[in-house]
Amino acid sequence: MLRFAACQYVFPLCPDWAAYAAHLEDCVAEGARDGASLLLLPEYAAMALTGLLPGEERGDLHHSISALQPLIPQWLELCENLARRHQIHFCPGSAPVLDEDGIYRNRAFLFGPEGLIGHQDKIIMTRFEREQWFIGAGVEGLEVFETAIGRLGILICYDNEFPMLARHLAEREVDLVLAPSCTDTEAGAHRVRIGAQARALENQFAVLVSPTAGKAPWSPAVDENFGRAALYVPSDYGMPPDGIFAQSPRMFTDTRCWLGGEIDLSGVRALRTQGQVALFRDWPEQFLL
Repeated sequence: MLRFAACQYVFPLCPDWAAYAAHLEDCVAEGARDGASLLLLPEYAAMALTGLLPGEERGDLHHSISALQPLIPQWLELCENLARRHQIHFCPGSAPVLDEDGIYRNRAFLFGPEGLIGHQDKIIMTRFEREQWFIGAGVEGLEVFETAIGRLGILICYDNEFPMLARHLAEREVDLVLAPSCTDTEAGAHRVRIGAQARALENQFAVLVSPTAGKAPWSPAVDENFGRAALYVPSDYGMPPDGIFAQSPRMFTDTRCWLGGEIDLSGVRALRTQGQVALFRDWPEQFLL
């Protein structure tokens, strides 16, 4: 059984590094309190670090991510230490990371009890990222993370709305997709929800969503946030008929909350061969038309 916790994350405004570190340590301790072995934070969760910058810097869309870069190694070290200390698998969400080619990429990291496991870049950029923020698409493809809790994949926010990305992970026998998200409208939150639930249905695997929530008026990048933490599964034997294994109570909140639960991923995996339907098996037939 996998005990999971997905955060509906509200950005804090921290005056200095010590305050931010205390915030993240408290956040992780809260998520791991009931014995969760997997914790997920949302897309662009690292933008909380821009709160440490002077007001004129954090209030500038483009300067905020360039000024963020020196803080990222320290953030990653903190995240790794938290994963080791709590003996958890921990995805602290994503950060805009400046690569050697001069392009920023939206990168999610995954840590385990023994340290860094790897990272996944967002593959397809939203209009805001592409046209206003100038975040570039990932070029390394999709990773599959072999872990003690199962075979994991990561699809960041918008990537969940594209069926072939999830199919690529399904064909590599992923058990659970982590879906950190950040949406600034209810419509965006619903798009991620519908996409994530559809991907769970089509591929007969589970999708865990962690969204940003509440308001951060000091940041032009993550100033308003809607979303609902959830775990989606196929609508089939042994699973909830609506495919919603668990979800947080509200789409908008100004208070951080964790969605926790326990799931047998082997039961989800078995649906591919023993389910009422065989969506994973029958997928190729649609291309015969």
